[in-house]
Amino acid sequence: MHNLKTVYSFEFIRTLKKRSFWVISLSFPLAAMLIFAIVFFSNQATQKAAKDTSNQQYSLAVVDESHLVSPAILKHLNATVLTTKQQGIDAVQQGKYDAFFYFPAHLSTDKIETYGKDVGLFNDNRYQAAAQAILSQSVAGKVDPNISAILQKNIQFTSTTYRDGQVYDGIQQLIAPGVFLVLFYILIVTFGNQMLTSTTEEKENRIIEMLLTTVQARTLIVGKILSLVTLALVQIVIILIPITLAYLLLHDQLNLPNLDLTNIPFDPTRIAIGALLFVSSFIMFTGLLVAISAAMPTAKEASGFFGIVMILLFAPLYAATLFISAPTSPIVTFLSFFPLTAPIPLLLRNAIGNLTVPSALLGIVILTIAAALIMTIAIRLFKYGALEYSRRLSLKTVLNKR
Repeated sequence: MHNLKTVYSFEFIRTLKKRSFWVISLSFPLAAMLIFAIVFFSNQATQKAAKDTSNQQYSLAVVDESHLVSPAILKHLNATVLTTKQQGIDAVQQGKYDAFFYFPAHLSTDKIETYGKDVGLFNDNRYQAAAQAILSQSVAGKVDPNISAILQKNIQFTSTTYRDGQVYDGIQQLIAPGVFLVLFYILIVTFGNQMLTSTTEEKENRIIEMLLTTVQARTLIVGKILSLVTLALVQIVIILIPITLAYLLLHDQLNLPNLDLTNIPFDPTRIAIGALLFVSSFIMFTGLLVAISAAMPTAKEASGFFGIVMILLFAPLYAATLFISAPTSPIVTFLSFFPLTAPIPLLLRNAIGNLTVPSALLGIVILTIAAALIMTIAIRLFKYGALEYSRRLSLKTVLNKR
């Protein structure tokens, strides 16, 4: 293993020099900022258009059979009161008025009808909004404010929950341990392909023959895995720095929400569990992809198995509601302790707060043992499959080797 440092340094520096590494690493924060910018400016344009539309004056006619509309409001709007609904419809069709509102006698059973000149697909709803506002303002003074607030569902609530006699905010509690789940997801999505092709490149280029004359297979594969883990940490920093700088520099310009990190609770136990689950899960996943790439003659064939691994890894997300509502159910227990599906359930349950310490320790032990076992298999696969260029390496064949 005396060449481990050399292998590690070579793999680490070689990957950092690749343009694709930086493109993939920066693509996530850039895409996130681009999507946010598009949504922000789209909302700004929509709000401006809505404001401009609301400020437009238009001629209005009204028929009020409910006798609830205030004459003072209609006078303020310069609205004309007509006698029949058909008269108002004909007036709009002939262009005498821009809009006509019909308020039926029984508002609880009949519909309010609005007719108006077309002003665009997204602006035609201004007539319904105006009719609703006229009616609401007309009856506002006739109803007790408390009753009106209840009927309009404008009641405000404050909620305080307790756990073990202490104030407990479930949303804030999941932020700190939930970071490990988010980081794991981002790294797998953005870094998985790099893990998969880490060993097939040398096989396809026939460089592996020369490497194995000076470096042991175990040293080479361990160095590659260690470099991948380090590169993953570098990628975390690359992802977080642009997002942090964008928040600090453009906070006021983009009207971003204020984040007060001082109020976020930090539970040392859950954070430590999250960190251990993240590390053991990532090492296991890295070893699994390296093992697949070592057994396949080309990266193209290895990519087929990558999809299977991703399905096993992220399939538990479809049962995410069970992790919250039924954490002790058999299916949740199986998904939480089966190594290939365990990372997401364990990280998610730890973030939510329903993962007990004994269960967390059991999960960490299972993932650690699985990671060590997969690493051992990856080394053996690479040792016996490094020179296989034309066929897949059989796991049964490798395990039977002495």
